[in-house]
Amino acid sequence: MMRTMGTPLAMLTHGRGAFVWDENEKEYLDFLAGIAVNSLGHAHPVLIDAVTRQVSTLAHVSNYFSTRPQLELAERLKRITGAGPEGRAYFCNSGAEANEAAFKLARLNSRDGRTKILALKNAFHGRTMGSLALTGKPTMQEAFLPMPGGVEHIDSTIEALEAALDGTVAALFVEPIKGEAGVIDLPEGYLARARELTEKHHVLLIVDEIQTGVGRTGRWFAYEHAGIKPDAVTIAKGMAGGVPIGALVTFGWASELYQRGMHGSTFGGNPLATAAANAVLAYIEEVDLVGNAERRGVQLRERIAALNSPLITELRGQGLLIGIGLAEPVANQLVAAAMDAGLIINAANESTIRMAPPLIIRDLEVDAFITRFSRALAAMPALV
Repeated sequence: MMRTMGTPLAMLTHGRGAFVWDENEKEYLDFLAGIAVNSLGHAHPVLIDAVTRQVSTLAHVSNYFSTRPQLELAERLKRITGAGPEGRAYFCNSGAEANEAAFKLARLNSRDGRTKILALKNAFHGRTMGSLALTGKPTMQEAFLPMPGGVEHIDSTIEALEAALDGTVAALFVEPIKGEAGVIDLPEGYLARARELTEKHHVLLIVDEIQTGVGRTGRWFAYEHAGIKPDAVTIAKGMAGGVPIGALVTFGWASELYQRGMHGSTFGGNPLATAAANAVLAYIEEVDLVGNAERRGVQLRERIAALNSPLITELRGQGLLIGIGLAEPVANQLVAAAMDAGLIINAANESTIRMAPPLIIRDLEVDAFITRFSRALAAMPALV
């Protein structure tokens, strides 16, 4: 394997629901879900059935043809995003690719002299060159300079937004919640003000919902909490429950910017991935897993707060995207202790634990989490 990642935490062999097992048959409660990917957990029969049926007919046909799963998914995304009849969908294979497509969409809005793309400091949009240029983390960019030009990173304040956004700007990229930064919420009223200013100056408002979308925050998309609609939204991760897929969905006038031959993907929108996404999204809607994410998010926050651990200083995020702020920079040690206790969580940074469990969790999984997380906290007696 290329040395781009750290040492693996375990060799996982199989899973079911919110649980996985390693090669030694040790059980773990998976409260990371492949970093907000496995919306239905592991080995869900709905996903198994959809993939099995589709691969037995057509898995891939290239983008010279259309298939029913592809068109069904485009219509479904237009509906659940609120893009409506004028909306359009572009399919790719990952969140980074979706943001690459969105980057090029922003450039298409620069033909009248607009040269600037705004993004937020400490945001994360991917590791490919275009998405990395949007990512407001200089340390991640250093080895690959120079970045594609035209991107300016601003503070995540309404004041900074008002100062920077004018008629020279082509697009504003935002994450509703900065997941990789430590599950950091935008200031109250930020998205509403961003929508006002971008409409005033004919600037594309592009919302990166790679991590927050598909029901994770207790709404289909996190921008719904602010009562707005963007000009474009990027989606991936939880959309197909573990099958690689990404999408850029455009609204209104933004749907007219891309023209034939301007972008493409060999695997994007293939029938296997789109059939998987249709099955996952249909099941989420059928059993109201969006509502479950909202309810379980409240339940988990209440149960975590009731632990009264001096190590825990703050709970951030919405729904089932939860950031636990720590009093000491010991997130990696706590992750290791949790692994020993049979719990998978993530250190978003040295002082933040990130959790993004499957949307299917019940009381059983919440109880198991509290038991195992308490055990992990207890393994750090000098701090608690």
